[in-house]
Formats: sequence, C-alpha cells, structure tokens
Amino acid sequence: MATKIVMPQLGESVAEGVVARWLKKPGDRVAKDEPICEIVTDKVSAELPAPAAGVLGAILVEDGGTVNVGAEIGRIDEQADAVVPGPETGVPVVGEAMASGLSQTVSPTPPRAVPVTPPTEREPGTPARYSPAVRRLAEEHAIDLSQVAGTGQGGRVSKEDVLAFLAQRDAAGAPAAAASAGKDELVPVSAVRRIIADHMVRSVREAPHATTTFEVDMSRVVKWREAAREQFRQREGVDLTYLPVVVRATAEALKANPLLNSTWSSEGIVVKQEINIGVAVALDDGLIVPVIKQADRKGLADLARAAADLAARARANKLVVSDVQGGTFTVNNPGVFGTLVSAPIINYPQAAILSMEGIAKRAVVIDDAIAIRPMMNVCLSFDHRVMDGLQAARFLQAVKQYLETFDGAKEWS
Repeated sequence: MATKIVMPQLGESVAEGVVARWLKKPGDRVAKDEPICEIVTDKVSAELPAPAAGVLGAILVEDGGTVNVGAEIGRIDEQADAVVPGPETGVPVVGEAMASGLSQTVSPTPPRAVPVTPPTEREPGTPARYSPAVRRLAEEHAIDLSQVAGTGQGGRVSKEDVLAFLAQRDAAGAPAAAASAGKDELVPVSAVRRIIADHMVRSVREAPHATTTFEVDMSRVVKWREAAREQFRQREGVDLTYLPVVVRATAEALKANPLLNSTWSSEGIVVKQEINIGVAVALDDGLIVPVIKQADRKGLADLARAAADLAARARANKLVVSDVQGGTFTVNNPGVFGTLVSAPIINYPQAAILSMEGIAKRAVVIDDAIAIRPMMNVCLSFDHRVMDGLQAARFLQAVKQYLETFDGAKEWS
C-alpha cells in the first residue's frame, strides 16, 4: 500500500510551499514521523515527518520545486518487499501539472524501477522536459535551457547541469563584469523570497493597516534582569532576555483584550480561544515565525525556554510542521538591532502584530523632574477592519501596565 506525502498547511494564509531538500532517497527505509524532507514557506523552514513507516517509493517534486498546499510530493510504500527505485535509478518523472502542484489524478500504483542507462543525447524533435527545480534555477539566472547539455538519462538536464553551466558562464564573463563596474546589478530572487514577497503584498492588500506606538519605562524589568540573569541561566539552562517578559505581557494583555487575538472573515470576526504567540526569528534569507502554544498558560521560565528552543531550531533548520501551526498573534523583536520605531506588517490573517523596539536610556519627566530611564517603544500594527484605535490603545495600555509594574520575584520564584 502506498501512502501519499503531501505539502502540509503551515498557516491559514499559506497557499504553497517549496520542497527545499529531500532527506531520504528513493529506496530508503523510513520510520513513521521521521524527518523525510525540508519544506519552506514564507513563515517557516521545517522538517516534514513521514506520514507512515515503510520505504520511500517515489519523489514527485524535486529539490527546489514549488507546489500548492495539499499537493502530493512523494509516496511511501508500506510493503517491505516492494520494488522501488534506488538512488542509482533516478527520480520517476511525473506530469508537469502535478509537479507544479495543480490538481491531477495520479495512479496509486508505486512506480516501477527504472533501468540504468548511460547518458545519451535527446533525440532530435523530442520536446525537452525540465523539472520545477531546473526551470526555476534557469529563470532566476536567465539561462536558456536549450544551451545546457544534459547528463541525465536520455539527455535530461539536471540541477547539477544548470549549476555547472552557470559556473562556466560566470567564469567566462568575469572580465566583462569587471569592466562594467558601477552598473546596476540584478540580484536573483529565491523561491523563498518570492513567497515572502507574495505574502507581504497580500497582507497589505487584504488588511487595512494602522499602527500605534506606546512608550514604556522598562526600569523594573531591566533592574530585575540584571540582578537575576546569572541565577536564571544556572537554574533554567537558558539566557534571560527581554523577549519572554514581553511575550508574558502580551499574553496577559490578550486575555484582557481578546479582540486582538482574532482574524477577519467574510462571516464576521473569529476570536481565537487559544493564545498562541508567534515569535519572529530573523535569518539571513528571510524571517521565520515559530509559535509558542498556549502562551498564556506558561510562566516566565517556560516562555524563556520555549523561545530559546524555537529560535535555535529555526536557525538550525530543525523546526517541524507543528512548530509553525496555530499562531494567533505575533511578537517581533527588531529591538535587538537597535531600532526605535517600527510599522510591522501583520502576519496575515492574524489581526495584529506587536513590535518591541530597542531599550535606550532617555531623559523623561517624572513628577515634574527630569530623570534618566531605560525606555522602550512598543509598536502595534492592526487590521482596521477588526478593531479601531480604541481597542488597540487599550491593548497597549495593558502591555505597558504589566511591564512598568513588573514583579520579577512573583513571576519567577
């Protein structure tokens, strides 16, 4: 019996994903829930667990291929004695529509093993067929695939063939590139970057954004962190940052202002019953938003450990599908880079996103006297269809109140 491997739904607004890399080859045995491939969307780079135990019988979407959510990307044969293509036989070819994630009926019968034949030239007059990974790579680097010699079976052009062609072209064009110094450079856009761009455009197009900012005196938080940081690290095993404190404040504010923890729909506003806070993690090539589930039920130490674990696994590309599902609100932390004010784009279809900015000592007036305090701006972007400025301000007031009256001994004992 063959079990389908499909592109999962990694968020309410995610429509497609990229198969970044297969971790198994056709013919490899896999255990149920064992990571089988890496998938990438605008929200996450995660490992996809095997839906069943057995043998990887076919890969239907090669590395780099983009498919719609729900599209079949491979199959697992649960029969131990099944004949499947081994690593030397190549990947079975499927129709172009299926490789692109379009709806198409596919026979459930596992593909037969393909005999090995030496690389040959494609017969004249035979139309060329390229995998999604090859086509995308060619588009990104403006390569005419008819000029690329294929070394695969029947002269098929592989990803490696395109990369070799690109390296040869770049080497030949190096002198010309040096002579054209000063001209504009066209930077190829990766599939992941395109998905992120599409999601950002959709968020701005669908949700009328409004942004408001509150200033917060972080004196109590800063003082407690400086005093407790080393003991916290020794007892909890993670560094104490400001992020879990702000996430804790956010969770409490969402309990008091549930409209912020919602989404817009054609039938009305859907208020989420769980408070699952996504924490944005910046990577070199994008932004990933893993989710702390039921954040309102976690103490400060649990939030610190959860945030540290998710960030570490995000940067190591070790997140799993469940790590990015179910988010109801997002907290972004550009303040680590020294920002003062932001207008973040909502993680659609969520109703709002909170941005915590850098903490800086500033002169403020307290009881008609000038004092120096560590101040932080918190910026909220919200969907104006769901709420007005009044609800947004009340939410930020609750965040501000929590942080300015923070009791470290009570929160961590």
